[in-house]
Amino acid sequence: MATASVSASLAFEDYALYSNLSDEELLQLAIERSLTDSTATSTTSTTSTTSDVTPPHPPDASNTNQPHPLSHNPPAQTVVHYSSPNPPTEKPPDPKTFDGTISRFMTGSGKRMVAYHRPDGSLVHMGPEPEEEEEPLFKAIRVGDVNRVKVLALHSGTNLMLPSKPGWLAIHQASWYGQDTCLRVLLSAQPGMINKRTTRGETALLVAVSKDQLRCVHVLLENGADIDIANYDRETPLYKACERNSAAMVALLLNYDAAVDTHCILGWTALQEAVCRNNLEICEMLLKAGAKHSLANTYGITPLFTAAQSGQLATLRFLLKHGADINSQASDGATALYEAAKNGHEEIVKFLLSQNADANKPGKTGFLPLHIAAQRGSETIVCMLIQATSKARVRRTGISPLHLAAERNRDDVLDALLEAGFDVNAQLSEERSRLYEDRRSTALYFSVINNNIDAVRMLLAAGADPNLDMFSPLMVAARMGCIQTITLLVEHGADINASIPTHPTTFPAIYMFSMKYLPMFKYLLDNGGHALPCFDCSYGNKPHPSIKTTRSQRDELIYTDRVQQGRGVQFCEMISVPSICRWAGPIIDVLLDYVGHVTLCSRLMEHLDSYSDWSVIKDKAAPPRPLLQLCRLQIWRLVGRRHLKKLPLPGALIRFLTHMDGSVEDP
Repeated sequence: MATASVSASLAFEDYALYSNLSDEELLQLAIERSLTDSTATSTTSTTSTTSDVTPPHPPDASNTNQPHPLSHNPPAQTVVHYSSPNPPTEKPPDPKTFDGTISRFMTGSGKRMVAYHRPDGSLVHMGPEPEEEEEPLFKAIRVGDVNRVKVLALHSGTNLMLPSKPGWLAIHQASWYGQDTCLRVLLSAQPGMINKRTTRGETALLVAVSKDQLRCVHVLLENGADIDIANYDRETPLYKACERNSAAMVALLLNYDAAVDTHCILGWTALQEAVCRNNLEICEMLLKAGAKHSLANTYGITPLFTAAQSGQLATLRFLLKHGADINSQASDGATALYEAAKNGHEEIVKFLLSQNADANKPGKTGFLPLHIAAQRGSETIVCMLIQATSKARVRRTGISPLHLAAERNRDDVLDALLEAGFDVNAQLSEERSRLYEDRRSTALYFSVINNNIDAVRMLLAAGADPNLDMFSPLMVAARMGCIQTITLLVEHGADINASIPTHPTTFPAIYMFSMKYLPMFKYLLDNGGHALPCFDCSYGNKPHPSIKTTRSQRDELIYTDRVQQGRGVQFCEMISVPSICRWAGPIIDVLLDYVGHVTLCSRLMEHLDSYSDWSVIKDKAAPPRPLLQLCRLQIWRLVGRRHLKKLPLPGALIRFLTHMDGSVEDP
């Protein structure tokens, strides 16, 4: 019984005691109390059962002697059992007269709640949100009970200027539900409310037009409704009629001299709205009423531009027929042709070109319609625009459509542009190249970095030079580990021994990206990669300085000191990076097959001494080198790699010369 007593006493505490708690805290407390009450109820039910007892009223909040809500010694109260654990609540304050803050929220179970707070933040009442009771007049209007409306509006003294909810009068209710007869009754009772507005600035006329209630619009216009009052978004009834795509509504409003060129908050006119919906009938009515097709919205977009952008061919033809400027430009410089190409509207592009639209007008980005079509991948549109676009004008933009097609992997477009004769080796302008951290410049680079092998093959077959970029495509392919791309690039003359201007090295820079992949590393050496510079060291047998690395770029060398000294990073320094040094022995072993007499510096010797199995590699480097190795190098030097396989020599010898598996003695 003690537990039940505590629970019951807590259940009837005044909400004012919780004024320092937020709504969420109150809900959490209510849940906890509900669980406690359930436990107390189960305990009480085993000892006594009490039902149908009228609960006491909550204590007076003004009583300063009440205990704290969490007190362990509450005053003794009568223990009662209720079918619901919720405490009884007082009648909520009247929202219309309540002086304070009313907040609404929803419980986890989806129940709508309302809380009333005094100006000082204290809670007055919290409970389920009461359902709104529809006022008799508004209910009668909704169901179309004209007789009831007459009684309430004409004889009962109902104040028609009193809204049912903020700004919503009886006249708005009638317009919303299309009750034109009720509307006439209301206007006869109170004509002065005809132009009153809702909280969104809507008159009854605008409400009726928005709901396509043509008969109500007739009634309102006949009774003198102001036809041009807009809502707070500056949308007039005529604009709304065009938005509703209602030709009959537009005709009615125009007959009452509605203003045709009023701009909404975004600058759109009624004509632009009709064009967007491809309604020729409305467009024709608006133009006959004096609408101007040259007016632009906030973004400089004219109705013609809107027609092209949304793919509305019929209204586009109509506007051009009535003198619209086919080459007008929006605020960003885009033309109707540009926008049609951007959105893939083939019929629009075809029609605009047939009407001599200028395909050489760039937007603020410098892109021509051909550029944006190539970027979007519209092969048909690209083919149409190629004939109308000046290649000289393309060159002046500093970017080729080939770049954009390659960047977005638009292989079909790439093929069409190459067939049309666009320069496969066109380079980005300096300004556009600076937009990329790696300073790329060719379409080939884009395809390589995208790992698009088909595009790489296509560009190389068309004559792409793989050695034009500052950071060569071959290095990109090596860094990505794509041996197929590397093979294609090498076969088409990629310079294996190229350097990186910003990160100079004393050996071929591509080795930095291939040393972890010995088959790739060996392939590069087989095809002309220089091995001798890897053994050139300025320190020789002397002690080497410690390798510098940064925490943010672990395993990568700091090049600053070397650049300041006018020297590049040495191979022995690069191979000492923690991520590479574990392969130092096999790497040196491979390199020794491509050099003659060399001396290993102290740093390379340290690596070979670090692992016992690598001692044989150190012996391999010790002079003198085998005569077979020296002969192989001499033949390479005299004949050249590309001609070795054509020599009239036994197969075993060819394999030896080309560093394939096996020795010269093999059959």
